[in-house]
Amino acid sequence: MKKLWVFICLFLLFGSVISDPIEDKQALLDFFNGIPHFRYLNWNQSSLVCNNWTGVTCNSDKTRVIALRLPGVGFNGSIPPNTLSRLTALEILSLRSNRISGAFPIDLLSLKSLGYLYLQFNQFSGPLPLDFSVWRNLTVVNLSYNGFNGSIPSSISNLTRLTSLELANNLLSGEIPDLGLPRLQELSLANNKLNGSIPKSLQKFPNSSFLGNDIVLLSPATAGQSPGPSPSPKSKKGVKLRGAALLGIIIGGSVVGLFAIVVLLLICCSKRKGGSGPSGKAQKGESSPDKPIQGGQDGNTKLVFFEGFNYAFDLEDLLRASAEVLGKGTFGTAYKAVLEDATTVVVKRLKEVGVGKREFEQQMEIVGRVRHENIAELRAYYYSKDEKLMVYDYYSQGSVSALLHAKSFIVVSYGRVIYGGIHMFLTLVIL
Repeated sequence: MKKLWVFICLFLLFGSVISDPIEDKQALLDFFNGIPHFRYLNWNQSSLVCNNWTGVTCNSDKTRVIALRLPGVGFNGSIPPNTLSRLTALEILSLRSNRISGAFPIDLLSLKSLGYLYLQFNQFSGPLPLDFSVWRNLTVVNLSYNGFNGSIPSSISNLTRLTSLELANNLLSGEIPDLGLPRLQELSLANNKLNGSIPKSLQKFPNSSFLGNDIVLLSPATAGQSPGPSPSPKSKKGVKLRGAALLGIIIGGSVVGLFAIVVLLLICCSKRKGGSGPSGKAQKGESSPDKPIQGGQDGNTKLVFFEGFNYAFDLEDLLRASAEVLGKGTFGTAYKAVLEDATTVVVKRLKEVGVGKREFEQQMEIVGRVRHENIAELRAYYYSKDEKLMVYDYYSQGSVSALLHAKSFIVVSYGRVIYGGIHMFLTLVIL
């Protein structure tokens, strides 16, 4: 009898540990196998959905899939019917920055728990669904940069929890309905074929929300007027920060001077040896093979991932992520970015790095191949004429300087220099 109870307890224990939402898993596999795609995903019948599958999030007891985030995977074609509609516990759906076409997937009307819907930067067409009220929990809707036509459904006014509505860059026509959404904070209807005037309930938004339509815009004195916080707390905060800002400027000036001396010495030494540093001129006309991950539909929004990096996010995710400055150096600023799915990465935003696209990509490829237990691997990078980013894993143990020096030193500045494809870490401290 005792052995039976032990067996039952072990079965319940390990059964809960290895539980898998079988029905949701099959629905995802049917969806994945039914739509062409060019990015590899680690989805297969033998692995656990909730623990391993890229872009999939389950609830706490791992019995249902509640979030599906697959931006920039390269889906091409229409969403297979009777697939995603079976994920009835789904709360977040993000298929942005793909090439999904066809009409709005009516199957999504079955997802009564849906709260966040991201379908922007695809090739959807046809009218929007007439009855948005089936999604009572909708908080964010982004259907911009598609080919949706017809009128804006008035049923959107029933979404009392809606805080963000993005319908820009479509083919929507007719008048804008008086939505009267009490919690709406973000609105973009720009670049459609809308006409008429701006409803009273939406006049608190700036004219930029309605540009590119045949709409009578409000005067600058009236547009965007909405109650906001009193400016007095902001000014007080500014007064409190003046002393610290002044001290930071003084210390920062000396640190930048020291940094500049170090960099100049490195460059001089390299020139004496006949080496060459990064080119100061962009090389026009250079290009490289298209990369599979894109943050948008044009060539200037590509986020390039290295092999083995299975996180599912794109450039737009990084731009929308909450950011915290980790440190500033001569060649840029490092940010801690928390994405919508709670993924945390470090983004190094480079500045004044005047190199051509091909040279930049070659340097990134060299850095991306570096593998060492004490070196953070470069996971992805982004290049455009005005913006250059490097993406790393985030480590919560603190900076190297803090671990080395504990409380004996105060970190004044942290810099990362990219020179000749070599990463050099320079941390200046004072007693």
